[in-house]
Amino acid sequence: EAMADEPGTIVDVAVGAGTFTTLVAAVTEAGLVDALSGDGPFTVFAPTDEAFAAALEALGLTVEELLASPDLGAILTYHVLAGGVDAATAISLDGQSADTVNGASIDISVVDGSVMINNATVIAADIAASNGIIHVIDTVLLPPAAEEMATEEAMADEPGTIVDVAVGAG
Repeated sequence: EAMADEPGTIVDVAVGAGTFTTLVAAVTEAGLVDALSGDGPFTVFAPTDEAFAAALEALGLTVEELLASPDLGAILTYHVLAGGVDAATAISLDGQSADTVNGASIDISVVDGSVMINNATVIAADIAASNGIIHVIDTVLLPPAAEEMATEEAMADEPGTIVDVAVGAG
């Protein structure tokens, strides 16, 4: 019975919450369940389903396209820090950056009393798991490479110069 009071792993807690179905599907698809069920500790910035819906709309992708994306693992690991970083620690890191499991760094700031991770706001902090801490965020974090790719794809939709268009038209 004492065990029942112990929180499960980060994955178990995310599944149990019911508000991270896209995140859980993505972690499963990317083959990261075992990693995020490991000893840790890990700190996970977990985007809500609403955050994923907004990101997919902005990127012009469906959930299925996201799950099939070769960038999925890189995007997900950009939401994970090795080590346990609770809210108090995050607040103390105001103005600093931290390296994610992805290898790229995130910027941590405190704006009007809220912890910001890049452009995402932490909307619920310090959700305990047996192998780490979950902080709920309202925006999906895109690692620099994925962000550049999204920007390049957006640029590709714009017509080029008159010469480019004429050359392209044949």
